[in-house]
Amino acid sequence: MKIFSATTDVFGHPRGLLYLFFAELWERFSFYGMRALLVLYMTKQLLFTDEMSFGIYAAYMSLVYVTPLLGGMLADKILGFRKAIVLGGVLMALGHFFLTFEHPVFFYSSLGFIIVGNGFFKPNISSLVGKLYSEGDHRRDSGFTIFYMGINIGGAIAPLLCAWLAEVYGWHYGFVLAGVGMLLGLLVFKNGLQKDVFEEHGSVPDEIRFRQKKWGITNGNLIVITAFLAVPVFALIVRFHQFEHYLVWVVTSFLMIYLIYIFNQIKREERQRLVVAIYFTALYTLFSAIFEQAGSSLTLFADRSVNLIGLNAAQTNSINSGFIILLAIPFSMLWTFLSKVNRNPNSVIKFGLGIFFLGLGFVIFGLSAQHTDEFAKTPMFYLILGTFIYTIGELFLSPIGLSKMTELSPAKYIAFIMGVWFCANFYGHFFAGKIAKFTSVSTKGLGVFSEGFFGEITNLISGLSAENVVKSGEQLQQLYSYVSVYANFGVMTATIGILVIVFSNPIKRLMNGVK
Repeated sequence: MKIFSATTDVFGHPRGLLYLFFAELWERFSFYGMRALLVLYMTKQLLFTDEMSFGIYAAYMSLVYVTPLLGGMLADKILGFRKAIVLGGVLMALGHFFLTFEHPVFFYSSLGFIIVGNGFFKPNISSLVGKLYSEGDHRRDSGFTIFYMGINIGGAIAPLLCAWLAEVYGWHYGFVLAGVGMLLGLLVFKNGLQKDVFEEHGSVPDEIRFRQKKWGITNGNLIVITAFLAVPVFALIVRFHQFEHYLVWVVTSFLMIYLIYIFNQIKREERQRLVVAIYFTALYTLFSAIFEQAGSSLTLFADRSVNLIGLNAAQTNSINSGFIILLAIPFSMLWTFLSKVNRNPNSVIKFGLGIFFLGLGFVIFGLSAQHTDEFAKTPMFYLILGTFIYTIGELFLSPIGLSKMTELSPAKYIAFIMGVWFCANFYGHFFAGKIAKFTSVSTKGLGVFSEGFFGEITNLISGLSAENVVKSGEQLQQLYSYVSVYANFGVMTATIGILVIVFSNPIKRLMNGVK
């Protein structure tokens, strides 16, 4: 049976994948271009403290990944994937352009626009990719890996260009370029709609419900109005980020209630698969908490404690995405080849390997302190090598996770479960902010990772002892605060990855044939 009949396949995949690839590329260009500048902009231009900058960054990035829950639900029930993607793109473009005005109202409002917009855009474009493939299609993992490469082409180019513009001409030029990227993404997606490359996929699920009126306003327009009204609410949450833990409890309660509702609506086999989807989401939360030091503490680590060559600190955010571009196609070909010879590892094994390599990458960041110079700066080689290693981990986990969510989710709730998957980033960024704060130098001492068992791990990996660091200058203390955190969390994460692999068989059985 032909999977995509409207047009011929391109490179062995549905033609619609090509349009979604480029739409996501430009949307991620805008997102990662702005992300690369944000913490440096707050610490250098707005003169926020490290702790305040980490708090705002963590709140913003976590909320960016909780709104897909609502965006996914509204797309499932009323909007459809297409209209949700367009609405999200418009909101995000407005957010990027608002950052060109240096005023607290515009600053926090811009973050609010991007948070709400991402909620409509992110889960639904990924769900639309999944709709291009029938259940059991062996090309699915390969297709999502190619789609994931589009994300990272945008993520690689954006920090280089936006950071260059910001450094040479001013911060706001970098933010404007990010906004232009978002508009290009919208144009590509609209072009795909005009050429009907998505067939019937992603249309409004129920036209009667979409046009039904409340208070004289159709449900479709009511969602648009509510989206704009939600912007100041999320802006205030970011502004008062120190109270975000209350939101974590609210989101957790909502998730539990709605997931229980779904469990009561589906069959036994679907329940077992959903359990695995939740398990994968929990693992992804751990992955995200460590991985998302990029953009926050790792950016400041590069700025303050690494001998950078050829790149500034913001531009180092492109290294990870650059490696994704180099490795995505080989990994995609690898999964296809292994499937053909019946040697493709189960997704649980891939998740375990992904977490293991992530931990190993951060251990390498800790090892960098073994070769510090007289200014307490480490060779750039370790930053590149560690990023390369955890990028391998990312390719084992992230695109495979996107693919498995579309297979493990009950058909009627696929966009919501995609929202649950992205919600792992909400929790991950929340905890990433807590981890990043450990890297701040404190007058109270070198922190928990300088003492006892943790101190021994730090000493073993970094070669730095707390006793000697205390007697040294502020620069070495700052370096120690980074590498002690990276070394210990790296070891813990790698250990968890090994445990996931060892205890993989019970999870495999619950997947009921999904590989």
